[in-house]
Amino acid sequence: MKAGSVYTEERTTSKAKQRKTPGRKAEIDFARVADSSRFRTLLEKKKKFILPLTIFFLVFYFTLPILTSYTNVLERPAIGDISWAWIYASAQFIMTWVLCTVYVRKFQKFDKDADEIVETEIKGG
Repeated sequence: MKAGSVYTEERTTSKAKQRKTPGRKAEIDFARVADSSRFRTLLEKKKKFILPLTIFFLVFYFTLPILTSYTNVLERPAIGDISWAWIYASAQFIMTWVLCTVYVRKFQKFDKDADEIVETEIKGG
C-alpha cells in the first residue's frame, strides 16, 4: 500500500477475514452504546464536572490581566517587595497543576465507567 493512502489494512480486508482473526475484539455498535441511558447519564456527569471546572479556570486565568491592566489592586506589596500580582501569577501555576490532577483522576473513573458501559452493550445487556 502506498504511503499517505487513506485506506488501512482493516478497511481493505474482508469482514469474514476480520472475524476469523484471533484476538480481534468484536465489532462494537457505538450507536447502540450512545443511545443507552447509562451512557447518557455518564455524559451528564462529565458535563457537570467539566463545565464548572472550565469556568473557574477561565475566570481565574483572565482575572490577572484584567486586574493588572485596569486597576492597581495587585500592585500593593504583599511580602516585602513582592506584590500581589506575583503571588496571583504564582497561584495560577499551582491552580493549573491542581486542576490537571483533579481532572485526570476524575476522568480515570469516567473511563472505567465508559468501558463498563461498552462491555455491557457488547454482551447485549
